[in-house]
Amino acid sequence: MFSEIYHLLQKQPVLTLFLILGIGYLIGGLKIKGFSLGSVAGVLFAGLFFGHFGFKMSPGAQSVGFALFIFSVGYQAGPRFFDVLMEDGAKYFFLALFIAATGLGLSVLAAKLMTLPPGTAAGILAGGLTSSPTLAAAQEAIRSGNMTPPAGVSPDTVIGNITTGYAITYIFGLAGLIAIIKLMPKVLGIDLAAEARAIEGRDKSGRTGPQPTVEIRIYKVANEDFTKVPVAELKQRYWDGFSVVRVEREGQPLELASDDHLQLGDIVTILGELDYFTDKIKSIGPEITAQRCTKELSDSAQVIVTHKDAVGKTLGELDLARSFGILLTDIKRMRISLKLTPELTLKKGDILTVTGPADHIDLLGEKLGVIERDIAETDMLTFALGIAAGSLLGLISVKIGGISIGLGSAGGLLTSGLIIGFLRSIRPTFGRLPDAARWIFMEFGLLIFMAGVGLRAGGDIVETFLKAGPKLMLAGIVVTVTPVALGYIFGRKVLKIPAVLLLGAITGSMTSGASLSVVTAEAKSPVPALGYTGAYAFANVLLTIAGSIILFF
Repeated sequence: MFSEIYHLLQKQPVLTLFLILGIGYLIGGLKIKGFSLGSVAGVLFAGLFFGHFGFKMSPGAQSVGFALFIFSVGYQAGPRFFDVLMEDGAKYFFLALFIAATGLGLSVLAAKLMTLPPGTAAGILAGGLTSSPTLAAAQEAIRSGNMTPPAGVSPDTVIGNITTGYAITYIFGLAGLIAIIKLMPKVLGIDLAAEARAIEGRDKSGRTGPQPTVEIRIYKVANEDFTKVPVAELKQRYWDGFSVVRVEREGQPLELASDDHLQLGDIVTILGELDYFTDKIKSIGPEITAQRCTKELSDSAQVIVTHKDAVGKTLGELDLARSFGILLTDIKRMRISLKLTPELTLKKGDILTVTGPADHIDLLGEKLGVIERDIAETDMLTFALGIAAGSLLGLISVKIGGISIGLGSAGGLLTSGLIIGFLRSIRPTFGRLPDAARWIFMEFGLLIFMAGVGLRAGGDIVETFLKAGPKLMLAGIVVTVTPVALGYIFGRKVLKIPAVLLLGAITGSMTSGASLSVVTAEAKSPVPALGYTGAYAFANVLLTIAGSIILFF
């Protein structure tokens, strides 16, 4: 039976590949006391298992996965990368650079002191910092011939060493980083929740980013308490700062000044979160059920911030509910939902999810940037030519002292993605790649690549682990713990970054979304995500470059 299945899978590479991806997702999703490996490590281990039994993947298929992943990483970082570099992002750039350089130096030192085989340092760096781009760049540099292995060592052997180093150190890199980030505030006596509240300005109307349930409700004013105080005082008492409120009197819409009063019989239409209606506002009077047309208020869209006069403005200054009559339900920056407070400052590339009348959303789009309504199409022309251009760029090299210096495949594709992503933020009709499409390209590309990595290294994984397993584990612990500790000291003493933002930035510098969730939970706020997005934009670029540079040592 086993022999028949084995021969079937050997003859059906598509079946085998997707079986590895499915099994990898199952492994990655298993939780033990709240800890899981994640899909990337799960697919890698599934690939190692199949590779141990002699299964292989076409190098071309693996290269396609690599190209999709690295280009998408650059595209995602593009809108913020250059802007952050020009703004206060210099702090986050230097933090990400410090952590990447520290990890690189320690990985090289560990490999030298422990006399580990060629390529292992790259695997330790990628696993210790939980960086898939580092692994992908190192593997591709060897596979493509941009980096020549030492005399007497085959490319396959180096690639196997990289994979083994990554596989063994990744587990502590992920679990250890989560544990360190969770313990640091307690050990250092930091109240992350208090720091987050201070940064938020203790604004009670602020709301977190995950999409709320939005409803439209209509009330008839029957409570005299609402007619005895001016509108300005009513806003202080009852308005959450985001809900859209309209008042009609005798069938005519009213624009009430701050010193005006509501009257009995006025009709109040409110577009807001479900939670808003469960508060005191429901005591205004009886609710009028759906006899009135509310479809005009129910359009939803995403607005991408691109206009210069909108970048740098706070939500309080824009006052979207009163100025445009729309409800803001979410803001994403680098795919991270941010805390919605009047003090939140918009950045180029921020994606606002809004609900309200279609014509009002159109006006908002003219003010902020570009509107996307149910956009499903990807600009495949730009996407395909962008990857082609990145591949060509990676072929360019210059000889210095007999050594060929160039971007390589990873650097070329990353640079192409950065440029197209940045141009997209300036001219939104160019290079459209919706979030869902970008996610599938990035995730699917990475998993195909990781499956190939596992299959290629699986034949020697047991032997290599028996020889160098304990050394690799020790090296991985050092490469995970040391950059975090030194990065925190550097961030606090030199860069003067507040602790709650710094911990988020450290997780961003190590591209660990799982660790970010731990920081936000400890802070009881999404504020750490601001630090994460600032460092993450640089970390993906720096760690990709590090994956190629480390092979020189």
